[in-house]
Amino acid sequence: MAPLLGVLAGTGLLLVWWSAWEQPQGSKAAPRTSRLEDLLRTAGIEKVSAAGLLATCLGVGAFTTIVFFAGTRSWPISGCFGLFGGWLPMAVVRWRARKRAAVLRQLWPDVVDHLRSAIRAGLSLPEALIQLADKGPSELRHVFLDFGSDYRSGGQFDSSLTRLKDRLADPVADRIVEALRLTREVGGSDLGRLLGTLGEFLREGARTRSELEARQSWTVNAARLAVAAPWIVLVLLASRPEAVAAYNTPAGAGVLLGGLAVSLISYAIMLRIGALPEDARVLR
Repeated sequence: MAPLLGVLAGTGLLLVWWSAWEQPQGSKAAPRTSRLEDLLRTAGIEKVSAAGLLATCLGVGAFTTIVFFAGTRSWPISGCFGLFGGWLPMAVVRWRARKRAAVLRQLWPDVVDHLRSAIRAGLSLPEALIQLADKGPSELRHVFLDFGSDYRSGGQFDSSLTRLKDRLADPVADRIVEALRLTREVGGSDLGRLLGTLGEFLREGARTRSELEARQSWTVNAARLAVAAPWIVLVLLASRPEAVAAYNTPAGAGVLLGGLAVSLISYAIMLRIGALPEDARVLR
C-alpha cells in the first residue's frame, strides 16, 4: 500500500508542476517568419515564398554556370560566375526592399497627417484607416483597401491591424499600428497630439537620412566598382584560349578561389563599414 501511495503522490506533484508550466491556449505566440520571408514582405513581393526565392537563386546560378562554360570551356571560371549569378536574385530583392523602405519613409508623414485630420474630424480609428484607401498616398492605398476588406468581413479591429502590419512589413508602420492598438484598448484624448509629434519626427528623420544616403552612395558605388573590376577583366581574359588553359590548372583554380574569397570578404567589410543604421522591427 505504501508504494502505491508514493506513486500517486509523485504523479500528483508531477501534474501540479506540469500545470504551472503549461502555456494557455490563447496566449501562444504567433510563429515568427523567417528572415527571407520578412525580406520579401519588406520588398513588397507577396506572391513569392522563401523556398521560391532560393529555387530561383539555384536556377539562375546553374544557368549562368552553363552559359559561361559554353563560352569558356572552363569549370573554375564558370563556377565563380555561377555563384555571382546565383546571388543576383537575392541582390535584386534586397535592392527592392531598400528602395521600398526609402519610398515609405517619405510617405509615412503624410499618412500620419491624414490619420490626425480624420480623427480630429470625429472618425473612429477603423474609419480613419479605411479612408486612407481613398485619400492616402497612392502607393499605400491597396494596403489600406485590404485592411478595410478584412475589417468589414470580420469586424475584428485587432486582427485586422495585425494583418495590416504584416503586409506593410515596415518598422515605422509597426510603431504607428501599435500606437493605434494601444489607444483603441486603453482610450485617451491625446492621439491627435501624439500623431502630430510623430509626423514631425518622421519628416526630420527622413530628411536627415536622405542627406546621409546621398553622401554614402558615392563611396559605396566606388567600392562596388573596385570589387567588380577584376571580374570584368577576367571576362575579357576568358576570350583568349591560353588564359582559359591557365585557369583550368589546379594553380589557376586556386588563384580564382582566392580572388573570390578576397572579393566576397572585401565586399562584406565595405557594406559593414558604410552601412547606415537600420530600424529594427521590434514590435512583431
